[in-house]
Amino acid sequence: MRLNQPITQRVNDSMRDDEWICSKTDAKGIITYANEVFCRVAGYAEAELIGQPHNIVRHPDMPLIAFAWCWDTIEQGKEWDGLVKNRCKNGDTYWVDVRMTPEFDENGKITGYFAVRRKPTPKQCQDAEALYKQLRDAEGSLETRKNLTRAQIFTMYKNSPLYALAHPEA
Repeated sequence: MRLNQPITQRVNDSMRDDEWICSKTDAKGIITYANEVFCRVAGYAEAELIGQPHNIVRHPDMPLIAFAWCWDTIEQGKEWDGLVKNRCKNGDTYWVDVRMTPEFDENGKITGYFAVRRKPTPKQCQDAEALYKQLRDAEGSLETRKNLTRAQIFTMYKNSPLYALAHPEA
Protein backbone atom coordinates (compact mmCIF):
# COMPACT_ATOMS: atom_id res chain seq x y z
CA MET A 1 0.00 0.00 0.00
CA ARG A 2 1.30 3.39 -0.93
CA LEU A 3 1.34 5.56 2.20
CA ASN A 4 1.14 9.15 0.98
CA GLN A 5 2.15 11.63 3.65
CA PRO A 6 1.81 14.17 5.16
CA ILE A 7 -1.91 14.37 5.91
CA THR A 8 -3.50 17.60 7.09
CA GLN A 9 -6.90 18.00 8.67
CA ARG A 10 -7.92 20.45 5.93
CA VAL A 11 -10.47 19.70 3.22
CA ASN A 12 -9.86 21.10 -0.24
CA ASP A 13 -13.30 22.19 -1.43
CA SER A 14 -12.07 24.15 -4.46
CA MET A 15 -13.77 21.95 -7.06
CA ARG A 16 -16.91 23.59 -8.39
CA ASP A 17 -20.16 21.69 -8.94
CA ASP A 18 -19.90 22.28 -12.71
CA GLU A 19 -16.34 20.94 -13.04
CA TRP A 20 -15.08 17.46 -13.88
CA ILE A 21 -11.74 15.92 -13.05
CA CYS A 22 -10.62 13.72 -15.93
CA SER A 23 -7.69 11.37 -16.25
CA LYS A 24 -6.52 8.43 -18.29
CA THR A 25 -4.19 5.64 -17.28
CA ASP A 26 -2.60 2.72 -19.01
CA ALA A 27 -3.60 -0.82 -18.05
CA LYS A 28 -1.25 -0.75 -15.04
CA GLY A 29 -2.74 2.47 -13.62
CA ILE A 30 0.02 4.83 -14.78
CA ILE A 31 -1.34 8.31 -15.56
CA THR A 32 -1.17 9.22 -19.26
CA TYR A 33 -3.52 12.24 -19.15
CA ALA A 34 -4.64 14.66 -16.43
CA ASN A 35 -6.90 17.62 -17.09
CA GLU A 36 -6.38 21.09 -15.61
CA VAL A 37 -9.06 20.58 -12.95
CA PHE A 38 -7.29 17.44 -11.68
CA CYS A 39 -3.98 19.30 -11.51
CA ARG A 40 -5.49 22.32 -9.74
CA VAL A 41 -7.54 20.40 -7.18
CA ALA A 42 -4.80 17.87 -6.38
CA GLY A 43 -2.12 20.57 -6.34
CA TYR A 44 0.21 18.94 -8.87
CA ALA A 45 1.64 20.20 -12.12
CA GLU A 46 0.66 18.07 -15.11
CA ALA A 47 4.30 16.98 -15.51
CA GLU A 48 4.30 15.70 -11.90
CA LEU A 49 1.29 13.45 -12.62
CA ILE A 50 2.03 12.07 -16.09
CA GLY A 51 3.96 8.82 -15.77
CA GLN A 52 3.06 8.35 -12.10
CA PRO A 53 0.82 5.63 -10.65
CA HIS A 54 -2.67 7.01 -10.07
CA ASN A 55 -2.30 6.12 -6.41
CA ILE A 56 -0.12 9.23 -6.09
CA VAL A 57 -3.36 10.85 -4.82
CA ARG A 58 -4.45 7.93 -2.62
CA HIS A 59 -5.47 9.02 0.85
CA PRO A 60 -4.40 6.56 3.57
CA ASP A 61 -7.96 6.62 4.93
CA MET A 62 -9.20 4.85 1.80
CA PRO A 63 -9.79 1.17 2.55
CA LEU A 64 -7.90 -1.26 0.37
CA ILE A 65 -11.11 -3.28 0.07
CA ALA A 66 -12.69 -0.39 -1.86
CA PHE A 67 -9.87 -0.48 -4.40
CA ALA A 68 -10.22 -4.27 -4.69
CA TRP A 69 -13.89 -3.64 -5.57
CA CYS A 70 -12.87 -1.04 -8.17
CA TRP A 71 -10.24 -3.25 -9.82
CA ASP A 72 -12.44 -6.36 -9.70
CA THR A 73 -15.21 -4.47 -11.46
CA ILE A 74 -13.16 -2.81 -14.19
CA GLU A 75 -11.07 -5.90 -14.88
CA GLN A 76 -14.37 -7.60 -15.78
CA GLY A 77 -14.77 -4.91 -18.44
CA LYS A 78 -17.50 -3.09 -16.50
CA GLU A 79 -17.70 0.54 -15.49
CA TRP A 80 -17.13 1.28 -11.81
CA ASP A 81 -18.88 4.00 -9.83
CA GLY A 82 -17.79 4.94 -6.33
CA LEU A 83 -16.69 7.64 -3.96
CA VAL A 84 -13.00 8.14 -3.28
CA LYS A 85 -11.21 10.19 -0.67
CA ASN A 86 -8.03 11.55 -2.22
CA ARG A 87 -4.99 13.39 -0.91
CA CYS A 88 -3.66 16.61 -2.39
CA LYS A 89 0.07 17.10 -2.80
CA ASN A 90 0.09 19.33 0.31
CA GLY A 91 -1.75 16.72 2.42
CA ASP A 92 -5.25 18.19 2.22
CA THR A 93 -8.22 15.94 1.45
CA TYR A 94 -10.70 16.04 -1.41
CA TRP A 95 -13.59 13.69 -2.18
CA VAL A 96 -14.69 12.70 -5.67
CA ASP A 97 -17.62 10.79 -7.15
CA VAL A 98 -15.90 8.59 -9.75
CA ARG A 99 -16.94 6.76 -12.88
CA MET A 100 -14.08 4.64 -14.21
CA THR A 101 -14.39 3.06 -17.64
CA PRO A 102 -12.05 0.48 -19.18
CA GLU A 103 -10.74 1.11 -22.68
CA PHE A 104 -10.28 -1.81 -25.07
CA ASP A 105 -8.18 -2.55 -28.14
CA GLU A 106 -9.61 -4.12 -31.30
CA ASN A 107 -9.21 -7.60 -29.74
CA GLY A 108 -11.19 -6.71 -26.63
CA LYS A 109 -8.13 -6.49 -24.38
CA ILE A 110 -8.16 -3.73 -21.75
CA THR A 111 -5.52 -1.16 -22.65
CA GLY A 112 -6.26 1.52 -20.10
CA TYR A 113 -8.86 3.35 -18.08
CA PHE A 114 -10.65 6.66 -18.34
CA ALA A 115 -12.00 8.26 -15.19
CA VAL A 116 -14.28 11.23 -14.73
CA ARG A 117 -14.92 12.66 -11.31
CA ARG A 118 -17.35 15.20 -10.02
CA LYS A 119 -17.85 16.86 -6.70
CA PRO A 120 -19.97 14.67 -4.41
CA THR A 121 -22.60 15.96 -2.03
CA PRO A 122 -21.80 16.24 1.68
CA LYS A 123 -24.30 13.40 2.32
CA GLN A 124 -22.47 11.12 -0.15
CA CYS A 125 -19.19 11.83 1.67
CA GLN A 126 -20.73 11.13 5.08
CA ASP A 127 -22.22 7.84 3.88
CA ALA A 128 -18.97 6.76 2.23
CA GLU A 129 -16.93 7.71 5.30
CA ALA A 130 -19.17 5.57 7.52
CA LEU A 131 -18.84 2.54 5.23
CA TYR A 132 -15.12 3.08 4.68
CA LYS A 133 -14.51 3.29 8.44
CA GLN A 134 -16.07 -0.18 8.82
CA LEU A 135 -13.87 -1.51 6.03
CA ARG A 136 -10.71 0.08 7.48
CA ASP A 137 -11.56 -1.39 10.87
CA ALA A 138 -11.78 -4.84 9.23
CA GLU A 139 -8.38 -4.27 7.59
CA GLY A 140 -6.67 -3.33 10.86
CA SER A 141 -4.24 -0.59 11.83
CA LEU A 142 -2.45 1.51 9.26
CA GLU A 143 0.72 -0.50 9.92
CA THR A 144 -1.19 -3.77 9.37
CA ARG A 145 -2.90 -2.42 6.25
CA LYS A 146 0.46 -1.37 4.81
CA ASN A 147 1.64 -4.99 4.91
CA LEU A 148 -1.47 -6.76 3.59
CA THR A 149 -0.97 -8.89 0.49
CA ARG A 150 -3.25 -8.69 -2.54
CA ALA A 151 -4.61 -12.13 -1.65
CA GLN A 152 -5.45 -11.01 1.90
CA ILE A 153 -7.14 -7.86 0.62
CA PHE A 154 -9.16 -9.83 -1.94
CA THR A 155 -10.30 -12.29 0.75
CA MET A 156 -11.54 -9.39 2.89
CA TYR A 157 -13.19 -7.86 -0.16
CA LYS A 158 -15.02 -11.13 -0.96
CA ASN A 159 -16.41 -11.08 2.59
CA SER A 160 -17.52 -7.44 2.35
CA PRO A 161 -20.82 -6.02 1.10
CA LEU A 162 -18.98 -4.55 -1.89
CA TYR A 163 -18.35 -7.94 -3.53
CA ALA A 164 -22.03 -8.38 -4.37
CA LEU A 165 -21.95 -5.08 -6.26
CA ALA A 166 -19.34 -6.43 -8.68
CA HIS A 167 -20.82 -9.95 -8.73
CA PRO A 168 -24.63 -9.62 -8.50
CA GLU A 169 -25.03 -13.24 -9.67
CA ALA A 170 -22.97 -14.60 -6.74
